[in-house]
Amino acid sequence: MLIDTHLHLDAAEFNADRAWVIRAAQAAGVGRFVLPSVEIANCTVVRDLAQTLPGSVCAFGIHPLYVTQASEDDIPRLRRLLAEGSASAVGEIGLDAFEDESDTERQEWFFVEQLKLARAFDLPVLLHIRRAQDRVLKYLRQIPVRGGIAHAFNGSQQQAQAFIDLGFKLGFGGAMTYAGSTRIRALAANLPLDAIVLESDAPDMPPAWASQTRNEPMNVARYAQLLAELRGVDYASIAEATSANARSALGLQAD
Repeated sequence: MLIDTHLHLDAAEFNADRAWVIRAAQAAGVGRFVLPSVEIANCTVVRDLAQTLPGSVCAFGIHPLYVTQASEDDIPRLRRLLAEGSASAVGEIGLDAFEDESDTERQEWFFVEQLKLARAFDLPVLLHIRRAQDRVLKYLRQIPVRGGIAHAFNGSQQQAQAFIDLGFKLGFGGAMTYAGSTRIRALAANLPLDAIVLESDAPDMPPAWASQTRNEPMNVARYAQLLAELRGVDYASIAEATSANARSALGLQAD
């Protein structure tokens, strides 16, 4: 079974047919899911959803685009949630330089505090790095953690290697399906296979064949097929390797 390493299953877009979405993914061969949170308010929701899906896990964290509505008191709240032991990672955390109105200083404060928690609990992290790869790397070097996944990777070869050297796997998904995404496709084709995991980021980041619709976790199976074609290998090899990589990154048990 493939592993979708980044699925926002709690999103309102799935309220009407959440169970169907999971059944469709399982029918396509995507059988395990990593469910990140984006704020304190949805940590318990993603925890409860993960517990309904065999072999799936959740992550607790405050997304960089949610820090403007977060309180500094959310950090001790996050510590208490992590202490429960139900989360397999801290995430989705990181930095985002895409939004012009982003509060850089506040993003960095929350990122640093959450890296400290990841280190204290010896947990991997799920990283949001949009247009902020080098700044994220700077903080990872200052506050080393046990690795994790750099979600939606779209940086350079040099940046990819820097994340790999720090113990991270790199997430590839919908962006890889666009013919114009030549850099992402080149990375997917040429990076070491043991550095790659697959993800949907559903309901966001829809693929080229459904660019105007809700993304769904079942698309990860087609991402695996595309990755196999880009690398000139068979589908089974991609499924086996990317699932093993996800288990390694997040400390998951084998199927």
